[in-house]
Amino acid sequence: MQKMHEALGISVDYAKEHRLPLCREPENLVDTELDFYQRPQKLTHDAFKAWTSMKAAATEQGISLFLISAFRGLQYQHDLIKRKLEKGQKIEQILMVNAAPGFSEHHSGCAVDVGTLGCDALVADFENTDSFQWLESKASAFGFIMSYPRDNPVGIDYEPWHWCFHSEGK
Repeated sequence: MQKMHEALGISVDYAKEHRLPLCREPENLVDTELDFYQRPQKLTHDAFKAWTSMKAAATEQGISLFLISAFRGLQYQHDLIKRKLEKGQKIEQILMVNAAPGFSEHHSGCAVDVGTLGCDALVADFENTDSFQWLESKASAFGFIMSYPRDNPVGIDYEPWHWCFHSEGK
């Protein structure tokens, strides 16, 4: 992982500076439904079970939720950041939106980026949807927590669409 960080120009003090925990990839992942873009996705068994229950409960209440993204491995995260660097973005800018390889909750198989009908994917305007309001009031009952609220202490931009399953929170 250190070599990945060096290759991307990520500080050796990244973890300390951002106070993000190391996120290990789980040994066992299960296939989920396809995401909004018809790509296969994976989660841990417990996270998928919780996601499925939460999505069903939302649907029963007339709320649309769908996957935008779930598990991402270390190499995927590296390649994502590398592509942004190649497009001319600065690493400091990128790390406000994407955690460094090894520190993305997506590595854990428990994080989901959520979308809804009538709202572009991965935009702050998601907070203005009925789906977000529903998640804010109901997601914790299914073990999901919004990881990056406004002014979070880890320096990741506000992401109202990013929710992570914590089995101890359920």
